[in-house]
Amino acid sequence: MKLNENAVFAIGLEDALVGYAQRCGHPTVAVYDRDKVIEIFVKDGMEQDEAMEYFEFNVLGSWVGKNTPCWLTKIDVDDIDMEIFDA
Repeated sequence: MKLNENAVFAIGLEDALVGYAQRCGHPTVAVYDRDKVIEIFVKDGMEQDEAMEYFEFNVLGSWVGKNTPCWLTKIDVDDIDMEIFDA
């Protein structure tokens, strides 16, 4: 698999980069761990609430075209009602 040469990467958030995402008919994009991004902001001097708000508005809220990165929020599979996936 060749990585999308136009994929957008978030400068300064390299430690939160966890891989890439693929979808049919869409370019491959970089994927970052949301919690790690917020940890980086806190480590850089923000309070937890400030870092979360900054992430929501300035990072998640940014659209730079079809090559915009994805932001992964990890979940516990036990918290999901799997019946919604049964067809």
